[in-house]
Amino acid sequence: MIRRLEDFIFGARRLILILLAVITVFALYFAAHLRLSTGFDKALPMGHEYIDTFQKYRDQLFGSNSLIVVLEPRTGTIWNRDFFKTYKNLTDDIFYLPGVARESVTSLWTPNVHYIEITEDGATAQDVIPNGVQPDAMTPEDIDAIKIKAIGGGFVGRVVANDFTGAMVWADMQDFDPSTGKKVDLFDVADKLEKQIRHKYENDKYSVRIIGFAKAIGDVADGARSVFIFFAIAFLLTALSLYLYSRSWMLTGATLLASLTSVVWQFAALDLLGYGLDPLAILVPFLVFAIGVSHGVQQINRVTAAISAGASSEHAARASFVALLGPGSMALTTTFIGFATLYLIPIEMIRELAIAAAIGVAFKMVTNLVMLPLLVTYMRFDEGFAHRAAAARRVRLDVMHKLGDFVSSPRNSVIILCIAAVLFTLSIYASRNRHVGALYAGVPELREDSRYNIDSRDIASKFSLGLNILTVAVETPADACVDYDTLNFLNKFSWYMQNVPGVNLVVSLPYSISAINVPFNEGNLRWHTIPKVREALAQEEAVLPGSAAVMNKDCTLLPHLIFLKDARATTIATAVAAVKTYRSEHRMKGVNLRLAAGNMGVQAAVNEEVSRSELPMMLWVYAVVIALVAIVYRDLRAIIACCLPLTFATFLGYWFMDMLQIGLTVATLSVMVLAVGIGVDYAFYIYNRIQYHFTSERDATESVKHAMLETGMATFFTAVTLAIGVSTWAFSPLKFQADMGLLLTFMFLINMVVAVTVLPAIVVVLDLLLPRTWSEKRHKGVMAH
Repeated sequence: MIRRLEDFIFGARRLILILLAVITVFALYFAAHLRLSTGFDKALPMGHEYIDTFQKYRDQLFGSNSLIVVLEPRTGTIWNRDFFKTYKNLTDDIFYLPGVARESVTSLWTPNVHYIEITEDGATAQDVIPNGVQPDAMTPEDIDAIKIKAIGGGFVGRVVANDFTGAMVWADMQDFDPSTGKKVDLFDVADKLEKQIRHKYENDKYSVRIIGFAKAIGDVADGARSVFIFFAIAFLLTALSLYLYSRSWMLTGATLLASLTSVVWQFAALDLLGYGLDPLAILVPFLVFAIGVSHGVQQINRVTAAISAGASSEHAARASFVALLGPGSMALTTTFIGFATLYLIPIEMIRELAIAAAIGVAFKMVTNLVMLPLLVTYMRFDEGFAHRAAAARRVRLDVMHKLGDFVSSPRNSVIILCIAAVLFTLSIYASRNRHVGALYAGVPELREDSRYNIDSRDIASKFSLGLNILTVAVETPADACVDYDTLNFLNKFSWYMQNVPGVNLVVSLPYSISAINVPFNEGNLRWHTIPKVREALAQEEAVLPGSAAVMNKDCTLLPHLIFLKDARATTIATAVAAVKTYRSEHRMKGVNLRLAAGNMGVQAAVNEEVSRSELPMMLWVYAVVIALVAIVYRDLRAIIACCLPLTFATFLGYWFMDMLQIGLTVATLSVMVLAVGIGVDYAFYIYNRIQYHFTSERDATESVKHAMLETGMATFFTAVTLAIGVSTWAFSPLKFQADMGLLLTFMFLINMVVAVTVLPAIVVVLDLLLPRTWSEKRHKGVMAH
């Protein structure tokens, strides 16, 4: 069957190459239109309990997609006229930013920041800064009055820094601009925050701190632009390595062209399907390119071997096509399924990543397994190249001969497997400690010393509030806000959560009422409690500042805003577990504590989905590997030889993540899936040659030796080349790219080491324990050539 396919493809090679060239030209046009695309909703795990809560109440809840800007004097405090003038202008500029929900803008200058004053006529709510006060005309007396109201109104730590060295402007962001009806361009918002806010107000007198989803995604996009520099470096290193291996610029160029062509097709397909490229998926094209290089090196290896033996270009290309179509198709199918399993995670951003990666891998079936051999047929190599290739091949064969002799020895194979078993056990034990989610404070996609994370830490150190908000949506019967029993129950919940490690502050209706009850009772702190009388509750809630954040209009929703000290996965998990523990141990009829909203609620849902999906994804990938090996080789020993090294390498990868404190995130999970795909490449190519030599009446030792001579160096070279290329990512300004670079470097190398040591050792030992019969040795398998 393969021979007939070979004759058809090579017989129509000119027509096929012209067709592929035409497709590529059209693909270039559409690929040029692909743009970066992101959005807050793309990061939501749809169908998750927490996101269901968020979607149900997203118009009534506070803080899931917010923006915080803090103005800080470089010396002194905020209590002076120049600061308040600048602060007023800053508030106005933020008010008119695109995407800002204007009714949510909060600062000392906005009318939603009230001070409750108790007079002979009762309680009155006054603006902290009265309407008639003008920034240019503020007197020291005006500023003193503002200070008294800010302190008395409880705004220290919330709007004003605890040490009076800064003041905050807070605003919720919208997905659509109400003035245009169009979706808000977060990259444009991030750009305006830099140019119209930071650049305008930051000088030798003031510094400006900015945090929020829009700013974070903008900083990630800015960092993503540097990704192309690292891609270029990796590309040049790969090109140089390919030349050193092949000793031919034509073979080098053809391999790179085949790998890049699939990337162009991938971009075009995404554009035609209506997708953009998310900044967090910007590394996918290089991963697809790396897979192409991996398969391309195997093609080069077979072609140079044939040419150095005197074959023509066409005969070398045909031999390569026939020999590698089987194992290459199996490996790419496994990688395709691996990336496709990412679609199991119900997050649009991850599903787009899965689609992008799977499409790119699917195109490799054509560009690397068909297009590359066809290009080789049109190359002409002189005798000088044949001699150079033969000389280089002799050096490589000498190295592989020694390695083959070592790993094929039954005694050495047993030793290798004993060492592997010990390391496997240790890696399984160590992998128990791996964390899901971010392990450091701040935005995990950015480095700890990035401007965003510096701003985030500064705000967290000076304010009790921040953007690390876990919102519990408390569903209650109507008019629960004037029911003492309900409020008392929720007050105990607030107190319980306030004492959970990692929680900075809990803002809730019971908390707010207790605070406002003090001025209603002549400032006596003994009255820091909830009134039992409905009329008293109604009176206090009528003048409660910021009441919309902690109660809805009919009092059927009383959100609890839990401000966490950071966004570490452990901090989030601790808070979520505390809520679940409390609601399971304390119940009240009609009251339902629903998790979760706020950006930490969203992150908790993402972490839980990644954790939940990891095992099913890996099981699907291994199921595909097992099925393909079983169909092709029909031998349990083949399944063990191909799958056990993959499992070993995967757990070593988890151990590596734990040692370097790399959390299991969307980015690192995709790396682990890719690592299985690369490991499958190595395993299939090596085992296919071992199986072929079994059919030539060779025993396991001889079969392993010959297989190592034929594919060992190509496997070694591929791993080292790709590892060198991605290792440069460690210097990226994006932490997730740096983490991926370190992890990919390790996985490329460890999969290679396992493939050229553990896999052959398993084959040799299994042949000793379960000797093959003559009929089993004669079975070539569907794809052994």
